[in-house]
Amino acid sequence: MNYLAHIYLSGENELVTIGNFIADGIKGKAYKNYNTDIQIGILLHRNIDTFTDAHQVVRQSTKRLHEKYGHYSGVIVDILYDHFLAKNWHMYHDSPLKVYSEEFYDSLENHYDLLPMRIQKMMPYMMTDNWLLSYSSIDGIARVLDGMNRRTKHRSSMNEAVNELEEFYNEFENEFSEFFDELIHFSKQKLKEHTFILNKNAS
Repeated sequence: MNYLAHIYLSGENELVTIGNFIADGIKGKAYKNYNTDIQIGILLHRNIDTFTDAHQVVRQSTKRLHEKYGHYSGVIVDILYDHFLAKNWHMYHDSPLKVYSEEFYDSLENHYDLLPMRIQKMMPYMMTDNWLLSYSSIDGIARVLDGMNRRTKHRSSMNEAVNELEEFYNEFENEFSEFFDELIHFSKQKLKEHTFILNKNAS
């Protein structure tokens, strides 16, 4: 899953959310260098990625892209699924996405010293262009895919995947909805498990 889904699935604890958000940059057992809540977020992120990669519905979405985009297909599906989460945000959260996004950016600023250098450098771009809110439109997703294509030095052609999004829009949205309901349930269970185990070990 991409940024918005990981943030949402963290629940309401700010530090768990920060941990989930920075997790890609924390390798191996380095997560133990952080406090308990951030550790929970990092471990939750890893659980979400493992569950997502193995899920048959996600593989169905990925298969639709694989012939053209190869191993970039999974990255593209992560981004497309964030679009459907943002588009249907009102079904998942009481707070408008604009408000939710601004509160998350405020949280990043409040915990700036905890963020890896890579995230600190990325933050201004994320906030200025309001990535989380931009996911709700096809134009926003097109900009994200274009940026990802530039990062691969145009080898991935990911910018063209907006065409598949438009062509198979209903199929992708239905797959997202089916999968995400299961992911929410899974994430809540993992969040409880990690909270119980890590807090017990810390006491």
